[in-house]
Amino acid sequence: MSFNSTVNYFLNYAYPVQCEAAEPWQLGFQDPATPIMEGIVNLHHDIMFVIVVIGVFVGYLMVRAVQLFSKDVHPEADRVVHGTALEIFWTVTPAFILLVIAVPSFALLYSVDEIIEPAITLKAVGHQWYWSYEFSDYATEEGETINFDSYMVASDDLPKGGLRLLEVDNRVVLPVRTHIRIILTAADVLHCWGIPSLALKLDACPGRLNQTSMFIKREGVFYGQCSEICGVNHGFMPICVEAVSLDDYVSWVSNKLEELGDE
Repeated sequence: MSFNSTVNYFLNYAYPVQCEAAEPWQLGFQDPATPIMEGIVNLHHDIMFVIVVIGVFVGYLMVRAVQLFSKDVHPEADRVVHGTALEIFWTVTPAFILLVIAVPSFALLYSVDEIIEPAITLKAVGHQWYWSYEFSDYATEEGETINFDSYMVASDDLPKGGLRLLEVDNRVVLPVRTHIRIILTAADVLHCWGIPSLALKLDACPGRLNQTSMFIKREGVFYGQCSEICGVNHGFMPICVEAVSLDDYVSWVSNKLEELGDE
């Protein structure tokens, strides 16, 4: 395979367009797709700037202290016991920095727990070792709701360009620019529903319902994994959310209801 063919393969298949998943040797965040994730990324960058400045300043002080702690530089040691002004400075300054960091942190924290009147409710149930989903907002005339299981696609069955350990046989299809409520629980042991690009990471606990909200801003395929050690096959229960336009979502729901009606 030529160099150009190799590049085209990776661009078209190995890393599909609008596909959000971890990349080899990745150090940073995945591209955000929700307002909450955008806030997390921006807060991280702001705090990282403060950390770098503080790290450089403290490092400089330590290097200078080592350099000056020498008989050749200072034959007679300074007998400094107390420095009131210095004590006030290194107490007030860190407190002020923490206060500046706390304001956006708390604002983001409270926005994560905010539940806006949802248009769609998705229920996810963790099992050993797969996920099952239910859209209780839609039902057939017989009262059957849209529900399905989502299993990982085995490596031997992956389509060309498929992501190993991340592809599933039934993706969760959700519309963009719509307020969505996620309800989580588990049927056996603790699981965790986590999708980095959507800023979602919520425990699924047996006998308990956990709730969160989501507002996806752009179309794409977003991958996640169970983030709670739940057993021997913990690493083989991925999560795949496909965000589509509202028209495509309505078509998907209609097809699912027709399938239920034909059964």
